[in-house]
Amino acid sequence: MDRDAPAVGEGTNIDDEAPRIEPTIETEAATKTDDAELERTLGLVGGLAIGIGTMIGAGIFVFPGLAAGRAGPAAAGSFAIGAVIALFVALPASELATAMPKSGGGYYFISRGLGTFAGTVVGLSLWLGLVFATAFYLVGFGYYAVDTLAELGIAVGNGLVIPLALLFGAGFTVLNVTGTENAAKLQNGIVALLLSILVCFLGFGGLDALGLVGEPATPERFAPFGAFPVLTTSALVFTSYLGFAQIATVAGEMRDPGRNLPLSMVGSVLIVGALYVVTIFVATSAFGSERLAELGETAMVEVGRHYLGSIGALAIVFGGLLATISSANASILSTSRAVYAVSRDALLPRRASRINLRYGTPHVALGLAGGPILVLVATGQVELLAEVASFLHLVMYGLICVALVSLRRDEPEWYDPDFRTPGYPVVPAVGAVASFGLIGFMQPASQVIGVAVMAVTAGWYFYYARDVTLRGAL
Repeated sequence: MDRDAPAVGEGTNIDDEAPRIEPTIETEAATKTDDAELERTLGLVGGLAIGIGTMIGAGIFVFPGLAAGRAGPAAAGSFAIGAVIALFVALPASELATAMPKSGGGYYFISRGLGTFAGTVVGLSLWLGLVFATAFYLVGFGYYAVDTLAELGIAVGNGLVIPLALLFGAGFTVLNVTGTENAAKLQNGIVALLLSILVCFLGFGGLDALGLVGEPATPERFAPFGAFPVLTTSALVFTSYLGFAQIATVAGEMRDPGRNLPLSMVGSVLIVGALYVVTIFVATSAFGSERLAELGETAMVEVGRHYLGSIGALAIVFGGLLATISSANASILSTSRAVYAVSRDALLPRRASRINLRYGTPHVALGLAGGPILVLVATGQVELLAEVASFLHLVMYGLICVALVSLRRDEPEWYDPDFRTPGYPVVPAVGAVASFGLIGFMQPASQVIGVAVMAVTAGWYFYYARDVTLRGAL
């Protein structure tokens, strides 16, 4: 089988002492792009912006209506459960990221800690999981774009949701081709503005919900549907917490990774987790769970109207646009880096890791990210896209914790992290059990699709990658 040759120091499927092939002009050009490294242009603010910007979109602006319809006010507990699980994974992931600050994140950690088979399955599943998540964010963007037009007096109907999502998905892909720094600048600005809107809105809404201003809220039973829906809702909304792991996928582009990676990963989970819980509290205080469920993906627009009138509705519509743009932009960046890392290790054809010499970005990987995303956007299946993304990421998160235990046990020479997980080995053990356990609370369709994706990736390993040896793997 003909494969592109891997770069030195990465995955290889040829003997190290194989005869040297004299390069032609064409292969010399290819080698320049294959051996090029991604530039380290991201700092702590950029890392936090990717994490917060990715997580804040779905969690605050798309999920409240869907989550409240499933669990009532106890949906706040669902988000809290998700945040705790994310923290138990973020700490081990931070240690692994400081030991291996390479683009690819969870894939890179697992492939080096658990071997080529686990790496192939997780790497390809991470690519596809991010594709599902990004499609979900873009569909959410489409709904908020239509609502924005409606608030401005231009009624276009939901028929424009998918075309707008497709258009902007293609636009974000092109933006990321022109450079990580450009995408990061957009991300930083969006997140700063978005947090300002949310702090003002949630501050007033919280005071109103507590009865300190305005009319006292009508009390509703905290868990009207019982405890089990709280867990199933946690499985649905866990997509909201994918952002912290996406920081690790751009580790190869982060300055001072020993400091900035742990601060970005843990900090983004803490900040966004608190915002989620407050948001659900404010939303369920404005309307009952049944009404929020009826309002669906844009329920927060009516919550804004309830508290602050038309100004509140406009603020939430604008915030929702910013949030879903931010999530989609950061996710496309991370999806491409997952493809880049897997290809760099020769688990996909090497041409997918080519670097654009003008912009310093993996343009082929970005194409492999953007294309499938646009296909899934066209389905418009919001909840299914979210849960499949959660399924694939939860598998990866559980294996990240297992990889940490494996590396700590064997302690290879090259393993020298700048950050050590506190509470080891309890923290990674709890993180693994919680991640795998949450999958059991998903709806059957999501579980079937998730298992099917993993089966396909395992098949790819046996067809293409089983003779690949990864440098640095145990």
